[in-house]
Amino acid sequence: MRVAFVKCHGSGNDFPLIDARALDLSDAEWAGVARALADRDGPVGGDGLLLLTAGDDRHAFGMRMFNSDGSEAETCLNGLRCVARAGFEALGIDVAEVKLKTSSASVAREAELASGVATIRTLVGPATTALADVGIRGALEELPSDRVFTAVAMPNPHLVTFVDAVDETELVTLGLWCESGPALIPGRANVSFVEQRGPDLFVRTFERGVGLTDSCGSAMAASVLSAALTGRVPFDMDVRVFNKGGLVRGRAGADRRVTISGNATFLYDASIEVDPAAATAEVPVVHHRREDEAHAWDAVVRALG
Repeated sequence: MRVAFVKCHGSGNDFPLIDARALDLSDAEWAGVARALADRDGPVGGDGLLLLTAGDDRHAFGMRMFNSDGSEAETCLNGLRCVARAGFEALGIDVAEVKLKTSSASVAREAELASGVATIRTLVGPATTALADVGIRGALEELPSDRVFTAVAMPNPHLVTFVDAVDETELVTLGLWCESGPALIPGRANVSFVEQRGPDLFVRTFERGVGLTDSCGSAMAASVLSAALTGRVPFDMDVRVFNKGGLVRGRAGADRRVTISGNATFLYDASIEVDPAAATAEVPVVHHRREDEAHAWDAVVRALG
């Protein structure tokens, strides 16, 4: 089958995005498309596959996100901004309620973070810290770590700890343990180490189904909420959140709803031949490169040093 897609990214978290509103594929077939298109050694590559899906009586449109291993995530906030932009452009609107796998999100266009950087605001939650909702069958003290973690369902599961300096070896070791689906967390979880740098947060994440990633939007949201819950930042105050992919603005409400504002950058438009059953894809045909958007975001990253 041949599909059109947009290569996009939110805070450096990159994805192929497909308008799937008129496509009728099974979950297994979409998982195969995700493994083909989000394979870093394949012809496209990405941190997962985004789908713009049809809405319903409550939602203008929907979003699905498949990880690069073919598993489906409950949400992905960096990806949500990109899907929101695609939905806005398809429907000619600027504000919407979006249907996610197990919840909903409010999205809206916002003033640009920087010149030429399309910016979307997302509001998700309320998040929960109930261990059962995070998928933990036991106590956090059973984690193979001496660190203190906050468990957050955004609604996808997150484990967040605050550190003086990120030790990537330690992060990957714990992330791989969670990725193995242990009895404590059979559904796996995202793991984030967070440095507080003055009023700002720097987040490094081992993402479920992906691995160590430069950016994870729901992890940034979970980190903002965890920082507020532990008294590190005030509720209802904007916080700059950094990662290796860039930055977003975040705010945790006392109602445990989290606002994230960040880029939704479209890099190029293309089409590609995909075999969902074999999870393989041919070389894409690029129809249009959006170099101005790529350059605008690169300027933001350079400015961060």
